Amino acid sequence: MKRSAKILQEASNYVISIIAVLLIASVLILIQGSNPLEAFSEMIAGAIGSTSAIASSIRWSTPVIISATAAVIAQKSGINNLGIEGQIYFGAFTSAVVAAYVQGPVYIVVPLAFAVGALAGLLYAVVPALLKMYWNIDEMITTLMLNYAAIQLTEYFTMLLMGLGSNTNPDLIATPEIPAQYQLAQILPPYQANAGFFIGIALVLITFFVYRYTRMGYEWTMIGRNKEFAKYGGIKYRKNYLIIFLTSGAIAGICGVTEMLGPHMRFRTNFSTNMGWDGIMVALIARNNPVAAGIIAIVWGMIKAGSLSMERMTSVNRILVTLVQALFVLFITLDIKSLFQKRKLARKEA
Repeated sequence: MKRSAKILQEASNYVISIIAVLLIASVLILIQGSNPLEAFSEMIAGAIGSTSAIASSIRWSTPVIISATAAVIAQKSGINNLGIEGQIYFGAFTSAVVAAYVQGPVYIVVPLAFAVGALAGLLYAVVPALLKMYWNIDEMITTLMLNYAAIQLTEYFTMLLMGLGSNTNPDLIATPEIPAQYQLAQILPPYQANAGFFIGIALVLITFFVYRYTRMGYEWTMIGRNKEFAKYGGIKYRKNYLIIFLTSGAIAGICGVTEMLGPHMRFRTNFSTNMGWDGIMVALIARNNPVAAGIIAIVWGMIKAGSLSMERMTSVNRILVTLVQALFVLFITLDIKSLFQKRKLARKEA
């Protein structure tokens, strides 16, 4: 009964937040001089209205599913890994270089690209993890700042690799194109939806299984809830902390790999459209539940695909959708229903 009541409360909070966001979005659309119903109908059509729309939704949900899984693993275990974006960049860059320069059969090159990309994301998480473990430097600060370093470093490495000068147009800074045989299989050809979607779903299910059914998952959850209690309970805090952080970084690196072997087929500077931040926001909305994060990530991708269509077909700018997404995260984090209940209780006590 207690669990059912908690699920009902969570569901009602989502519903209230969605209604509030839709009302705010409608007002903003009206202010722009557009029809909210027309804008919303175009968004729905752009998300699920045709084969190309469904493919677009899958394409945009894929990186969010994987980055959200990386965020869930960190946040559920009490780690604020804000460096997912940077880890994605290094995973993308290293895998793009491997896939472009290493010649061999698909069954060797593609797994190698994934392994190298995951390793790059993992290694880029080592520095903030060690700084936190041994010098107690807040990982929120270090991971946040390392995002900017990753973007600049991968751009610099690309320029060195390609022999480009400092005055090169940023649009021309890119690694060689990856051979077509190494591209991830398309789900709905000729559109960009690819097998990376199934990799993301697999990661979600593995994460759920680990946290729900394994001793390691139990220890990670305990560390997230109360690290001091976990220490006294015999859990090896430092060892598990490092494993959690590096696992999150490795999965973020895999997100970069799926982008390189999927839609992009080469590394370009500024290729990411805030994939890491989208994953973090989705994890917050899902309250670090891996399955819920996977479902919400799919909806997030549908919203992105729908917003692109809405911008083409109406006068509404898709930046509005980004604002609405941020407001939704804010409402979920605040837990609107609980706020009203506490205010009501405070009035009664007064």
